[in-house]
Amino acid sequence: MEKMVKAWVNRRVFVTGHTGFKGGWLSLWLSVLGANVRGYALDPDTEPNLFSAASVGRSIEDLRGDIRDASKLEAALTTFAPEVVFHLAAQPLVRRSYLKPLETYSTNVMGTAHVLEAARKAPSVRAIVCVTSDKCYQNREWVWPYRETDHLGGYDPYSSSKACAEIIAAAYRSSFFPPQRVEEHGVALATARAGNVIGGGDWSTDRLIPDLIRGIQAGQPVTIRNPKAVRPWQHVLEPLWGYILLVEMMLASPAHYSQEFNFGPSEEDAWPVEKIATKLISLHRNGASWICDSGPTVHEAGILRLDSSKARAELGWSPRLRIEDALEWTAEWYRSWKGGVDMYEQTVAQISAYEQLVR
Repeated sequence: MEKMVKAWVNRRVFVTGHTGFKGGWLSLWLSVLGANVRGYALDPDTEPNLFSAASVGRSIEDLRGDIRDASKLEAALTTFAPEVVFHLAAQPLVRRSYLKPLETYSTNVMGTAHVLEAARKAPSVRAIVCVTSDKCYQNREWVWPYRETDHLGGYDPYSSSKACAEIIAAAYRSSFFPPQRVEEHGVALATARAGNVIGGGDWSTDRLIPDLIRGIQAGQPVTIRNPKAVRPWQHVLEPLWGYILLVEMMLASPAHYSQEFNFGPSEEDAWPVEKIATKLISLHRNGASWICDSGPTVHEAGILRLDSSKARAELGWSPRLRIEDALEWTAEWYRSWKGGVDMYEQTVAQISAYEQLVR
């Protein structure tokens, strides 16, 4: 852990999507490690939200802007002169992608191209991580976990937009940042595909954990869809630790680590939706319950698992929290927020507790 801290002290890091759930946790963690972070994102999409609740802006530079605005993004990135770029800004919801497909594609596809182009023009940049999704794979509804060599695809606009983002990143790597010529351009570019992340501070609409928390705190039955659907659930700090490790490796050996990496939970932690709902409700012990949504719905994959063998072998990364613990940490965060606790301190405390697990 001491080595990790030294790797980030005073390092200049540009994070897109810092006002979002994963981006907020990552930005706060990087600031704890001593990095100089500039975030670039739209206003938080919900109220409440992690960025405000955990006072993420207390320790980073907060810039508001749209990654679809190429000139504004380029100015924000180049004037900061970052060494590392984490790209997390996205339209992250499957069902919203059915309602707003053009917004989804313009954000997730052209937005990714804008970030990569801005980074290409910044001579300070040495490492770029584009965060996509486990849904970038062509889902065949099979029981085997997907590996980085499996076909990309996507039934819905969201999933296909993430596959497109992967293709764009691969094209930029081949065209402008080829690993075999890293001595010339000096840039490593990798993509990261994580599972379904959970944790405190997510209030997104139409997402399982936030929906459950809203229902639990309101004392109302929670309506869930696709209760039999299986997903690779993991605490948000698990893949974020993977991203941080990946950048450290990229800076040390850029030619080798300019690749794609999965960051998913242990296979036994790929639970069906109904099991997650029942467990989280039981942790609150307030008599809450869930019911199945019998209304019409859009297509969503029935089963999805990730194979993270590559990250284990190449990065020395592995999940540290079992899903039961991840759910307990999540419930604790929301209980603390509801109880009026200082959520900056609470969020940093969970980061510190996780750091103890990876020492």
